[in-house]
Amino acid sequence: MARPRPAPSAAAPALVDHHCHSVVAADLSDDALAGLLTESDRPPAPGCSPFDSALGLAVRRWCPPALGLPAHAPAAEYLARRRELGAAGATGRLLAAAGLDTCLVDTGLTEAAGLPLLPPAELAAAAGASVREVVRLESVAEAVAAGAEDWPSAVAEALAAAAGGAVAVKSVLAYRHGLAAPAERPARRAVVAAAGARLRGGSGRLTDPVLLHHLLWTAVDVCAELGLPIQLHTGFGDPDLTLHRADPSLLTDFVRAAEPSGVPLVLLHCYPYHRQAAWLAQAFPTVFTDLGLTASYTGPQVASVLGEMLELAPFGKLLFSTDAYGLPELFLVGTCQFRHGLAVLLDRWRADGACSAADAQRLTCSVAADNARRLYAL
Repeated sequence: MARPRPAPSAAAPALVDHHCHSVVAADLSDDALAGLLTESDRPPAPGCSPFDSALGLAVRRWCPPALGLPAHAPAAEYLARRRELGAAGATGRLLAAAGLDTCLVDTGLTEAAGLPLLPPAELAAAAGASVREVVRLESVAEAVAAGAEDWPSAVAEALAAAAGGAVAVKSVLAYRHGLAAPAERPARRAVVAAAGARLRGGSGRLTDPVLLHHLLWTAVDVCAELGLPIQLHTGFGDPDLTLHRADPSLLTDFVRAAEPSGVPLVLLHCYPYHRQAAWLAQAFPTVFTDLGLTASYTGPQVASVLGEMLELAPFGKLLFSTDAYGLPELFLVGTCQFRHGLAVLLDRWRADGACSAADAQRLTCSVAADNARRLYAL
């Protein structure tokens, strides 16, 4: 699923977006589009608009030129131009401007704003990028139909089958129960009892902590066999999440316990706990991290937040991602924010004598693509 791209210049190295989602194929109302510029699933407060935010400013900075408008065009003019081009026209222009080489797509989400997302092959064609799948653990487990006694083995078999063609698996444990996963694997008796309770209560979202922790350990076993990393959502998200339970440092006991498996654990997004994530990446060889949608949402502060992450995170442990979802704008904003923020930060380091031009170029290429290529064996 790829379209040939021109080789990137030295000033603009290739970008591997190691964690993202697909985009809406259909036309969006103005309100629906604005609603995808926030992590909230609630309507905005009276008199407020998602465009009036750091992310909104970033959208108006980077996206209008791709649609033939000047940077910082008013939101109303931008939305009118987007309607004029239509969903397909705007999507094609915005994704092409992002200039991505490879996208690792979490396929656990299939719609946004009540509308379907482009299938991976169509996203690849629209973006001119290679697309590879990241399998969401909870989606696999929720689809398993098995009796309580068979549930543990059925989940393992389903996950192994789903992950066979993927480059990684992903957990949203932070949303379902929080990241304080114990170091001990749940006892089989407890797992069977919890599976029985789930079956009696009907199917739906997997929220039982015993089943969630069993699923995470099952992923460790499957990924050790297949040579895949596990991605974990950490830090901020929509109101379904309780923020303090998404602090990646809560994973420390689990990280220690899983370390002998050698399975890489990739901490996504992390904000406002990005310094905790950076420490984990420094302290444990199996831990990697990114800023993801943080780079987009922090707008003009992106260089500062990147600098805070790189205070401790080894340069070979930080990966680029957009976590774009629903809107092609979020792919373009994510790439532009990353390139701009890292360039500003490294220019500052060079001016201060902290690194050479060669160091800056090597760090940029590492974070932009090389680290992901090595980690995911691309």
